[in-house]
Amino acid sequence: MEDCLGSDDEYYYSDQDSLDGIENEDSDPQWIPPKGTTTKVITKESLLSAQKEDLRRVMDLLFLREHHARTLLIHYRWDVEKLFAVLVEKGKPCLFSEAGVTLVEHEDLDPPLPNSPVMCAICIEDVPSVDTTKMDCGHCFCNSCWTEHFVVKINEGQSKRIRCMAHKCNAICDESVVRNLVSKRHPHLAEKFDRFLLESYIEDNKRVKWCPSTPHCGNAIRVEDDEFCEIECTCGLQFCFSCLSQAHSPCSCLMWELWAKKCRDESETVNWITVHTKPCPKCHKPVEKNGGCNLVSCICGQAFCWLCGGATGRDHTWSSIAGHSCGRYKEDKEQNAERAKRDLYRYMHYHNRYKAHTDSFKLESNLKESIQKKVAVSEEKDSRLRDFSWVNNGLSRLFRSRRVLSYSYPFAFYMFGEELFKDEMTKEEREIKQHLFEDQQQQLEENVEKLSKFLEAPFDDYKENEVMDIRMQVINLSAITDTLCQKMYDCIESDLLGSLQLGIHNIAPYKSKGIEKASELTVCWVNKANNADKDLRLHCGTSGNVLI
Repeated sequence: MEDCLGSDDEYYYSDQDSLDGIENEDSDPQWIPPKGTTTKVITKESLLSAQKEDLRRVMDLLFLREHHARTLLIHYRWDVEKLFAVLVEKGKPCLFSEAGVTLVEHEDLDPPLPNSPVMCAICIEDVPSVDTTKMDCGHCFCNSCWTEHFVVKINEGQSKRIRCMAHKCNAICDESVVRNLVSKRHPHLAEKFDRFLLESYIEDNKRVKWCPSTPHCGNAIRVEDDEFCEIECTCGLQFCFSCLSQAHSPCSCLMWELWAKKCRDESETVNWITVHTKPCPKCHKPVEKNGGCNLVSCICGQAFCWLCGGATGRDHTWSSIAGHSCGRYKEDKEQNAERAKRDLYRYMHYHNRYKAHTDSFKLESNLKESIQKKVAVSEEKDSRLRDFSWVNNGLSRLFRSRRVLSYSYPFAFYMFGEELFKDEMTKEEREIKQHLFEDQQQQLEENVEKLSKFLEAPFDDYKENEVMDIRMQVINLSAITDTLCQKMYDCIESDLLGSLQLGIHNIAPYKSKGIEKASELTVCWVNKANNADKDLRLHCGTSGNVLI
């Protein structure tokens, strides 16, 4: 793993390069976004259209009615690509049977007359044939029994996949039949049934999730590629799509879950213990001093000096403790720190730095407001320097980098601790990786602080040549911090998490432009998707097991 910064000269950017790469960061119309996750916001108004889009793909490929396409998609959790993969691998009969889709047409050669009696196998009563309904599977029962069956299933929350009443029949009932029969007696349940079918696109779809905003904004988010990503909803909330908690990369979801719980459970307690107690040298329990004397006794019976924490005898005078003196400084060559004390200090080390950068990140609005005032004053001056976009770009880069720094400390706490990866690395390997990571972390931290210093400078009072110097410093430091953030993510993904056998720790990729903002869903059929479906249809047609 190479050093991120060899010298100042290695990361010096020319004025023109910096302007091209930084100043036009948010305004260059020719900028092509890097390949990555595409996210869409699904509103209440566009939810039906989003659902229809996937339904239409399956209906056109397999020549199905909407009811059967919906049954297939609900069974495969609205994963169209997975449905197509099963189709190619196993064929249409297996695809349909697993999902409960029956396409057999049962046509009676001599259909019963409208008023002729038909015995219902459920209620064992003769009813007119006009009051019976036959499903695609061929089973026919009276409308009254069907209706009661549907009402029970809807009230039980099973309306997305209501099966036929016949014994051992796996077929899913036609949604139009369900809606028609239920609406005659229970209109409110029919509306509930439609709502369940509509919301199944979100509830059962692994690539679509509700925005976790509170109060809820009513939006859902759909990702097209990788579900391990961070997204900003149109309501302004930034969150992790995988676990729906706040955006936390470079922490994995499990690391963040453990860290958040640890902070909730221990932070205030640890702060109070650190300030008001000292550990007993014998039993390691925290001891609070409740008197003026510096000879303290633990409940285990051990006496120790409050000043240095060392074990002592119990005899003392007003001036000293018998057989003990800690007034002279002594180099303690043998550091026999107890595990509890070491773990406490280790947690406080990472927590304090995490909190410091998080607090700085939260001050963004105040800092942005003060900087905007300085920009307004500078723009009113009679100067050749009119463009101050470098200030806003530098400010955005500052807080993106602070956010990375903030969450890098919980990551380091678990990455190099013994809670998660004790058996994944030897002690020597852990130390080597920790030193390399901390070197990168320190370099990023130093440049972030430099960038903060220049942005907070009172450049509105400076001369023109001094402002030009600050401008170049901000532009260069912005580029440097971006590069260092990218290198830190590459280090985590390749050298740290990538080398482990435990593959449950995935992190959202680094976005130089910041957390991706989801765009409103535009309902259209992408030509690329159309072409892919056509290719698949031709492929399946030649296999002889798809076309009806």
